[in-house]
Amino acid sequence: MDLLRRLGQFLDRPGFPWKRLIVTFQVAQYVFEGFLSFRQYKILQEQRPPKTLEGEVTQETFDKSQAYGRAKAQFGFVSGVYSQIQNFGTIYYDLLPRLWDLTGIWLLRYSPKGFTGEITHTLIFFFTYNLITTIINLPISYYSTFVLEEKFGFNKSTVKLWLTDLLKGQALGIALGAPLLSAFLAIVQKTGNSFFYYLFLFGIAVQLFAITIYPIAILPLFNKLSPLKEGDLKTGVEELARRLDFPLKQLFVIDGSKRSAHSNAYFYGLPWKKHIVIYDTLIEKSETEEVVAVLSHELGHWSLSHTTKLFGIAQFHMFYVFALFSVFINNRSLYQSFGFHKEFPIIIGFILFSEALAPMDMVIKLLMNVLSRKFEFEADEFAVKLGYSTELAKSLIKLQIQNLSTMDADWMYASYHFSHPILPERLGALGWSGKEKKADPKAINGEKASVVTGREL
Repeated sequence: MDLLRRLGQFLDRPGFPWKRLIVTFQVAQYVFEGFLSFRQYKILQEQRPPKTLEGEVTQETFDKSQAYGRAKAQFGFVSGVYSQIQNFGTIYYDLLPRLWDLTGIWLLRYSPKGFTGEITHTLIFFFTYNLITTIINLPISYYSTFVLEEKFGFNKSTVKLWLTDLLKGQALGIALGAPLLSAFLAIVQKTGNSFFYYLFLFGIAVQLFAITIYPIAILPLFNKLSPLKEGDLKTGVEELARRLDFPLKQLFVIDGSKRSAHSNAYFYGLPWKKHIVIYDTLIEKSETEEVVAVLSHELGHWSLSHTTKLFGIAQFHMFYVFALFSVFINNRSLYQSFGFHKEFPIIIGFILFSEALAPMDMVIKLLMNVLSRKFEFEADEFAVKLGYSTELAKSLIKLQIQNLSTMDADWMYASYHFSHPILPERLGALGWSGKEKKADPKAINGEKASVVTGREL
């Protein structure tokens, strides 16, 4: 506590150019990530697939995958420039303090007595800001769904469904965001300098609540979950769960095809009660044993305690963020640098603190991706030991083709952005050569874990 207090005093220097420093961070990050994207774009211009995939994908499929990757890269460049213009405009024109003052005027004019404190003011500010940014980003969202994804045959949504999802998202944000943000602010206000301990406990409680409530009350607002019908697939998955002592409660099929042609599968739930969700697109385009093989990989994460380890790391990261926030919450020089001279709202302090923390977040992102890739190789090895080496390899190839996922990657771009190994590396670790072959556990354990992909499975 004393160390944090002294650090806070050290950083609160009148006239310190926080705005210039944070803008410099943003520009440096944008340039660095642009450099990585340029390296990856050169890979996306290759004309031949990696040797591992030469016998697995047609030239037509590879060309389409490369074209999809280039289209996403070009879109990412445009949307990145658009985002930077928004950020710089917000900072240069002091839009945050202007909006705070404006919402304060609304509060005084239209709110009943007793609802004019910082919490109510923050809620109005936050949801107004969120609505504005949502509207500003509508063209980007529309283009991504109805131009980019449509062009390559992935979009299954309609404009009506897209707009409905947006409205549901806004309503859900208000319904859940208002009490959560109010509680966040109240904890900071009422618990003094040790507020970060209480925020940490509150954060854990919110996560457990979300795990419980999400599949019951939130997911059904956007997708339909149906029990998996009796048959070979259900029998195979249940047998796999029994074999691993996985506490399977229910098996669901989700109507992912309602919005997209992409495929996936995942599990969720409390430690003693788990649910498995399989996309209807995955079932439609894969053999039964291949779907079971994919789930053997996913359950490998559970059996090897990857999910528990990642949850623990996330809790440590959350505590570290809240503890550092206590260093900045009373930093008047930070507020003043961004145009807040009379009022020092908690939410503004957290927003500005998050911007100042961005360089550290880049390092954490890199390290977490390294760990995630290691876990993916270990989960593949787990599936191999269960006897699903061939089925998993076939399924990964099919998913790669169906999703037009990246088939090769620049090592630097991949190390920074990707949480999963790319297909050639996974097939190499599985010992795949177009026919059944013994896997190399040493390779699976991560000899080549520096090359990765952004796919879900």
